[in-house]
Order: sequence, then C-alpha cells, then structure tokens
Amino acid sequence: MKVPKSPGDVRDALITRLGRRNFLRAAAVVTGAGGGLLGSASASAATTPALPREILQPHKGPIHGRHYLPSAVEQVRWGYVPAVGSSPVLRMRSGETVTIDSVSHEGILEDQGRDPVAYFGEHGVPRTNVLQDAIAIARDYSRTTRNFDVDGPHVVTGPIYVDGARRGDVLKVEMLSLLPRVPYGVVSSRHGKGALARTSSGGAPDGITLGEVMPPVATDGRPTGDPARYGNVSVFTPVRRGRKGAPSGVMKRGASGEVTFPLRPFMGIVGVAFASAGQLTDPALNSIPPTLGGGNIDINLLGAGATFYLPVFAEGALFYTGDPHHAMGGGEVALTAMEGSLRATFRLTVCKAGSGDAPSVAFRYPFAETSEAWVPIGLSDPDGSQNGQVNDLDSAMRRAVVNALDFLEHDQGMDRAVAYAYLSAATDFEVSQVVDRTTGVHGVIVKEHFSR
Repeated sequence: MKVPKSPGDVRDALITRLGRRNFLRAAAVVTGAGGGLLGSASASAATTPALPREILQPHKGPIHGRHYLPSAVEQVRWGYVPAVGSSPVLRMRSGETVTIDSVSHEGILEDQGRDPVAYFGEHGVPRTNVLQDAIAIARDYSRTTRNFDVDGPHVVTGPIYVDGARRGDVLKVEMLSLLPRVPYGVVSSRHGKGALARTSSGGAPDGITLGEVMPPVATDGRPTGDPARYGNVSVFTPVRRGRKGAPSGVMKRGASGEVTFPLRPFMGIVGVAFASAGQLTDPALNSIPPTLGGGNIDINLLGAGATFYLPVFAEGALFYTGDPHHAMGGGEVALTAMEGSLRATFRLTVCKAGSGDAPSVAFRYPFAETSEAWVPIGLSDPDGSQNGQVNDLDSAMRRAVVNALDFLEHDQGMDRAVAYAYLSAATDFEVSQVVDRTTGVHGVIVKEHFSR
C-alpha cells in the first residue's frame, strides 16, 4: 500500500476505504474530540460554517484539497463562462479534490468604483483585509473589455479538465468545505434587475406599481451611462459571532437596532462547459443565466456536504465555479445574495452511464442531493436564454416536477401516478432564484420517506 504523503492523501485514502459518508461521520467525531489530523473533513461535517481566524489571502491558511487553484487574473473570466473546447487552467484525475479560491464580484464592479481597497475602506475595512486577488482582478483584468450593462458580473474561475470525462457522462461535484475568506459581504440591488425591477419599457411589472419598484424609480441614473451614477444600492454586511457562536451577517435595523442571520455558504456558480462559441464574450457564454451545464444555478442547498450532478458536454467536462455566497434566501429577490469570497473544496468524479453512480435524470439535466434530500431542478430556459422563455417560473416549476417524476419512477421504482400524488402530498417545491434571466425551481424530496 502506498504511504500517503499529505493530509489530502490521508483523506483520499480514508474515503476510498470507508466511503464518503462514513468518513464524514468519523471526521465529526475526531473534530469533536479536538483532533486536527483530518483538516478539511471537519468543515464538511460541521452543521455551522467554519470562520477562519485570518483573512484567506491566496496560498495562505488551510487548503483542504489535493490540488489548489487560486483566482489569478489569467485563470478567471469576468462575466463569462468557459465554452466547449476552452483551454483548461488545471488538469486532475476523477475522484481527486481541488480547493479553489473564489472571488466575489461585489466590491470590484464598475458601479462600486472598480477599486475594492477604496470601496471596502469606506466601510472600515483595512487594506490588509481586502483580498489581494480581488485587487489584482479589479486593476489588471484585460482578457475581455468590460461592459457593465451587458457582461455578467461574476468572476468565474476555471475551467478544470477532469480525466476520463466524455460527452454523455455525469460530473459528480461534492462540496467538501466552504470557508469564508473575509468576515464581510455585500448585498446589492440594481436598477433593471431583481424581483421588483422596472420593465425594459419603463413601466411596472405585473402585480406592482411604479411606486413599489426597487430601487426607487426616481434614483435610476442609467441614462447617464456612468455605472457609478446609476443609483444602485449595495449594503455592506459585516460578519460576527451570533447565537451560540455561529458566524452571522449583521444589518442595521432602524436608528440603533440590528438584524442578524446565520451564514450558509455555498457557490452560486457550479458548472461545466455547455455552449460552443468562438468568442469569449459570446452571449451564450454570459455568466448570468444557468443552463443544462449548471452555471449560475443559485440553489442555497448546495452547501458543504451537498452533491451536485452535471451532464457532461465536453471532453474533460471543463468544470468552473464562481459567485460565492455567504448566505442567500430562496429567490434571491433583491438581485444578489450576501456575496462574499469563499475558499471552496470540491471532489470531482466522473460517472458513466449504467454505473449507478449518478441519478438517471443527471445524464440530461442538473440534479442535486444533500444528506437529507434529493433535489430535482427545473429551469425556465435551460438552453441559455435562447428560446424566449427567460424568466417564466411556471415553466421552471413544470420542469422540476417532471424531473422529480422521472427520478421517482426510474430510480426509486414508483408508479408515475403514485409518484405524482406523493409529490403533491409531501414534497416542497422552492424557488431557487428569480433574478438570473433564466429562473429556477427545485424540489426537496425527503430521503427519510424512503427508508423502508
């Protein structure tokens, strides 16, 4: 037997011998007893997110994966995702782990001055607590010319080539740990976006009046052409220990009060190359709408311990990630979640058809799983906002129900009519998000119901 040479090798060897779930249970016991050998395992098993005692600058602090990918300027795309055929920035074997230093777009965007030192400095954050890679991206990114009104906002890191992945396979993405890199985040509302945005013609959307549009119509400065004068609203949100020591976001409530809420870190963008395009800024590669390749899926159940299954459309899968969230409510109504950079560790595993290693639905549509539930997904326009459905929640809901039925029939052996009745009686369907052009709905099928 080969002797492991690093903590990552130790974890990989133990997972191979014990299986992932048994490994996580054992890690939780070791962590509770004060053990430190397993490092990243504790983050996967923990019920509350870990908050590092230091700013996780590139290459600093705990790095849980066998591979490490920083968000260097040459390894990111700002506003766009990789296409089929893109050159990878990292290659790894199926079943290996990788830690990625993701960078939040909030604090570096054009409407915030594209200067994170100045922006966060206005909120009392010293330069030493601003991420060096965020500073470098805001200052030096030139891979594409930025157009604030057209481009996606997200900093996308990758792609990663996974050996053995071929079109028709599934890439199994396990979320092993998600560590906040900084003790603060930002929630933004921007004109023309969000659940209460004005329509493109200038009117109010169905169901509300112009006076109920957010941000208020009177503050809309988009005609100036200067993003810094658009009147967008960004709420700086510091993190501190809340109830029982859990890391919490803090916002003002009136003149002297506060509202606090627990952090629930997850990556908003988790995807594989889906579209074929010749130009980096092809509209089909815009980072905003999710697609059949995942991307900006924005499902808040995808925290540490969750698994995301993605159909593969390109050799090597070409995995990428971005849009790190510290916390997000279902729907993400204001436009963004509590955005904040995360150090994310994933295990990437190729699943072949017929192996039983992935849900059958996942070979044609994204599918998620937590320790408590199976999560079928529906998107209003999964081909990348090309079919005219765009933000039709009814369409997303119907697709989520069909995908749930397919899973229950083909993977759980239920009669389809009985499965339909079961979904109506016992399954919650939740709005993933309503702000990414392509809207999303996901079901939460409780595993405990199937324990007999």
